[in-house]
Amino acid sequence: MLKNILAITGKPGLYRLVNRGSNMLIVESLLDGKRMPTYARDKIISLADVSMYTNGDDIELWKVLEAAYKKEDGKPCAIDAKKADNKVVLAWFDEVLPDWDRDRVYPTDVRKLISWYNILINAGITTFAPEEENEEKAE
Repeated sequence: MLKNILAITGKPGLYRLVNRGSNMLIVESLLDGKRMPTYARDKIISLADVSMYTNGDDIELWKVLEAAYKKEDGKPCAIDAKKADNKVVLAWFDEVLPDWDRDRVYPTDVRKLISWYNILINAGITTFAPEEENEEKAE
């Protein structure tokens, strides 16, 4: 599911890939539903390609989002990612991913995670695992 959800550097929020054109992508904002083109000069990353540092191997973002979903009982996170104290943000993340690397994960990273999680939940996206993982669970 996260394969078609994109983060675009310099633009707030998350976007859903709608269509591909020559030298551009058409994306739709998950915040307001507006569509716009993005071009090769824009730095675009799929959430499926994002991972978080842990003390062991890096963990894929979808697993972190699922852990946050379980912790929050499927509701948006009550923490205001922009205004909350760093200690509150990191304490929340410690409950979600206890094995996170405290040297390489910064409070800004956790704030972005909370923001992305809330955007996804508010957009009705509650399945984070890749399609292959969902098919294996169904069997």
